[in-house]
Amino acid sequence: MIRKIIKALWILLAIGVVAVVTIFVSISKGWIGYMPPVEELENPSYKFATEIFSEDDKVLGTWSYSKENRVYTAYKDLSPNIINALIATEDVRFVEHSGIDAKALFRAFVKRGLMFQKNAGGGSTLSQQLAKQLFTENVARNTLQRLFQKPIEWVIAVKLERYYTKEEILSMYLNKFDFLNNAVGIKTAAHTYFGCEPKELKLEEAATLVGMCKNPSLYNPVRFNERSRGRRNVVLEQMRKAGYITEAECDSLQALPLKLTYNRVDHKEGLATYFREYLRGVMTAPKPVKSDYRG
Repeated sequence: MIRKIIKALWILLAIGVVAVVTIFVSISKGWIGYMPPVEELENPSYKFATEIFSEDDKVLGTWSYSKENRVYTAYKDLSPNIINALIATEDVRFVEHSGIDAKALFRAFVKRGLMFQKNAGGGSTLSQQLAKQLFTENVARNTLQRLFQKPIEWVIAVKLERYYTKEEILSMYLNKFDFLNNAVGIKTAAHTYFGCEPKELKLEEAATLVGMCKNPSLYNPVRFNERSRGRRNVVLEQMRKAGYITEAECDSLQALPLKLTYNRVDHKEGLATYFREYLRGVMTAPKPVKSDYRG
């Protein structure tokens, strides 16, 4: 009797393994759900704004074909503070895994799936979050849809890790994220909220922006200063746990008020607005006619 039970369990386990392998192979081949082609994975579509420079290398302003006022920032132009804060908070084993963090996934399954702890944390890596941002147009409306969506994100995340370096994935994530208030991407976000470049972000400023990654509407520092400050302090605590800052640094930074240097991003603001609007018309004209543009 015991042998029959053990044999049945082994058969069920084998069937389960085969089923899981079949599902992931089907997802990878595009037979289940949407799997972007290799070309799209290697060159994901980004909508960047155009920066207008004066002769003396000053930025006059930006304009974009889309509503996303995103300006590209390379990894070398990012402050270590924003990188460390992001890894410590969103994916502490980022440099170790290849797209899927098995430890975090198991923890999330046990605490959230079995123990029903809502604040147990998720198992999504930064690569998975990037996959969701890039290739998941329809947001899951319920838990069931999310369960079907997750395996697709896992496969895409593994493929992204294959085609990009860790540094490229980090810069892609920060360039893609929408920080609200027309601050799409880390460069625009740094300027909008703190009036600086991404490489100039202080620890507490970087922690504030990374805190928004959990839910930018909920932790919008312009509307909810104290709530955002509380989330910033959680990020600082995560950085302390990860060894990026000392306990003394964490305590002193957490005691600081959340101060913004808010700069509203608007195409009507900045220098030479009329010239920029004229230039935009020239650059976007479908068929320039010589008589319309006098020298």
